[in-house]
Amino acid sequence: MTPVLNITPISEWLPAQALPLVIAGPCSAESEQQVMDTARELAMIPQVKVFRAGIWKPRTRPGAFEGVGKPGLKWLQRVQKETGLLVTVEVANPKHVEEALEHGIDILWIGARTVVNPFSVQEIGEAIAGHDIPVVIKNPLNPDVKTWLGAIERLNQLGLTKLVAVHRGFSFFNRSPYRNAPMWEIPIELKRLAPNLPIFVDPSHICGNRELIPATIQKAFDLEMNGLMIESHISPSKALTDKNQQITPAHLTELLLKLILRRESGGVEFENKLEALRSEIDKLDEELIDILARRMNVVQEIGTYKKANKITILQLKRWNQLTQDRIEAGIKMGLSREFILKLLESVHEEGIQRQIDVMNSDEP
Repeated sequence: MTPVLNITPISEWLPAQALPLVIAGPCSAESEQQVMDTARELAMIPQVKVFRAGIWKPRTRPGAFEGVGKPGLKWLQRVQKETGLLVTVEVANPKHVEEALEHGIDILWIGARTVVNPFSVQEIGEAIAGHDIPVVIKNPLNPDVKTWLGAIERLNQLGLTKLVAVHRGFSFFNRSPYRNAPMWEIPIELKRLAPNLPIFVDPSHICGNRELIPATIQKAFDLEMNGLMIESHISPSKALTDKNQQITPAHLTELLLKLILRRESGGVEFENKLEALRSEIDKLDEELIDILARRMNVVQEIGTYKKANKITILQLKRWNQLTQDRIEAGIKMGLSREFILKLLESVHEEGIQRQIDVMNSDEP
C-alpha cells in the first residue's frame, strides 16, 4: 500500500535563492573556535542554509570521542546569532530533544542507528510532537526501504509534516570503494512511494573518502535528489571523528561550482524524441517479459521431470557453469558483470521457487 504523507513543501520553511540546498558542517562540534571558524566560512556559500554539527556522537565502542554534549548547543546558538544560518543536531533520545528545543535548535535529525528502532523513533517523535520544527530522517543502516519509510510515517502520524529524508548509504559486507554502499535503487524507490517527500544525499557517509565525493554528488543530482547534507570542517586533518570524509568550506565551494544541475524536462523536439525512445523501451520490455514467462514455463517443465525421476532441484554444477557462460556473453555485449549476475540470481531464485512448488504439489 502506497502511503499518503502530509508533507509541508520544503520551500515553505527553507527558502533559498541559490540551489542546490545544502546542509553543511563538521561531523562533530569539537570546540567553540572550530565551530565558529567553520560556520563563518560556510555562511559565505550561498547554497548553504543550515549548519550541522554532532553534539552527541554514538560510538560503537566506549572510549572514543562521543561529543561535547549539552555545552555545544550554546556554540550553535552563537552560530545562529553571528551567521544567520539555521542549525541542526542529531537527537537519539527524548532527553536530547528536550535540550535541543530548550536551546532553540532549528532542525533535528535522527541518525541511521536510531531509525532502525521503531521504539526509539516513537519516543523521539512523541518528544518532538507539538513543536513546529523540521525533522531529518536518515536511512537505516540496513538496506530496507520499509524501515526507512516506517520511521517517516511514524513521525508524520504524530503531526510532524516538515520532514526530509537523507540518503547516507547502507552497510554492505561485499568489498566496495564506499564506506556505505549507495544502493541508489532504495532512495529511488522511496521517491516513488513518497513523491512529495524531499530527499537529500549525504555523500560524506556514503563515500567515507573525500576523493569519491564529487562523482557521488553529481550522480545524486542526476537522480533528482533535492539537496545535500555534507560534512565540512575548517581543518579536516585535525578532526576528532571521520577526518577522511570531511572537506573544507573552500573545497565545498569548488564542488558546488562544478556541479551540473540538469533540467527535469526539455522543449518540444526533445520531448518528442524522448517519447519515441520510451516507446521503443516499452516494446522491448513486453518482449522481455514474454521471454521470461516462456523461460519459467520451461523451468516448471524441468521441475515436473525432476519430480517424476526423483531428482533434486538444485544442480549446483549446472548453475555455476550457466552463470559463468551468461556473464561472459553479457560482457561481450556491453553489459556489466554486476548487472548480469543480479539478473541471473533473480531469475534463478524465481526458477527454484517454481520447482519447489512443483515438488510440493499433489500432481504427479
